[in-house]
Amino acid sequence: MLANAFVDNAKVMAKGQVTIPKDVREVLGVASGDRISFIVEGGTVRIVNSAVYAMQMLQREMLGEAEESGLASDDDVVALVRELRNEDENARGF
Repeated sequence: MLANAFVDNAKVMAKGQVTIPKDVREVLGVASGDRISFIVEGGTVRIVNSAVYAMQMLQREMLGEAEESGLASDDDVVALVRELRNEDENARGF
């Protein structure tokens, strides 16, 4: 087992509800009201912070898009943002 791994247990209640142990909530970075995702792969289930998972999926989808759009550096991004702001200001009559 990995050095930073640990095992925790929880009881499944009659309606299928489980209280996520405090140590696990801290690792996931979730608190009351946050959402989690269950990722089922074969016979294994991973529980992840839904917000973090959504950001990871977005990053994966966007990988390489900047280069394909001609944005090769931070300066390119800044120039694009300035251009778009100027267009917006001109469209609004500022």
